[in-house]
Amino acid sequence: MDGSFQDRTVIVTGAGHGFGRAIAHTFAARGAWVWGCDINEEALAVTAREARDEGRLTVGPLDVTDRVAVRDYVASVEARRGGVDILVNNAGGVVGQTGQPLEAVSEEAWHAIVDVNMTAVFTMVQAVAPGMKAAGYGRVVNISSGAGLRFSLTGIQAYAAAKAGQIGLTRQLAFELGPHGISVNGVAPGFVRSNPMTERQWDAMGAGGQAALIESMATRRLGSADDIAHAVLFFASEDSGWITGQTLSVDGGRL
Repeated sequence: MDGSFQDRTVIVTGAGHGFGRAIAHTFAARGAWVWGCDINEEALAVTAREARDEGRLTVGPLDVTDRVAVRDYVASVEARRGGVDILVNNAGGVVGQTGQPLEAVSEEAWHAIVDVNMTAVFTMVQAVAPGMKAAGYGRVVNISSGAGLRFSLTGIQAYAAAKAGQIGLTRQLAFELGPHGISVNGVAPGFVRSNPMTERQWDAMGAGGQAALIESMATRRLGSADDIAHAVLFFASEDSGWITGQTLSVDGGRL
């Protein structure tokens, strides 16, 4: 993989911290024009400030659960760049929730997590698909989670369900969009200390839990946000042109 994305147009959702920030920075450093969006404007400002090539990274607020706002955002990028080549659906998370017995989970809590982790992926792809079809080219990379393949360390039912649903959606969209030159793949990260939420999770594990987690990995070490970004780069590159509908675990070889 030559590592160049010269003048490709990339949208990265959830670019305010963690994986999204690393992904946005990595694409920009490799010549892409990157639009990074997030609901957290303060965090986006940090992403912009820390970019190695600020001129290639444009940040702006977006609530990916707002269908109208998503359509308008994509249209604005297309108007400025003529189209979107690569979409990275990274926005998601547990929206401030913690694990609790299923009997205690409210309808609102359930939908809040499903909306941002699964429905928003559908909405974003729906918005970029017409332009990608017209161009006969596109790369979509969805950031799922090991929770979608096994179970969630958070204990949050909606998170595990939404991430698993996202993996199924990735396969279905790959089948639908493949004839148009568009690939759709996913990355399922393992536990990475990449944002305030994962730092709280790490602390809550205690020394014993932390050691047990690391022992459950073949590499016997934690990964970084850059490890996730590099997997995204592969799926977005020309070297993955005959790969679609796949979800790659990037988790240190979780046993």
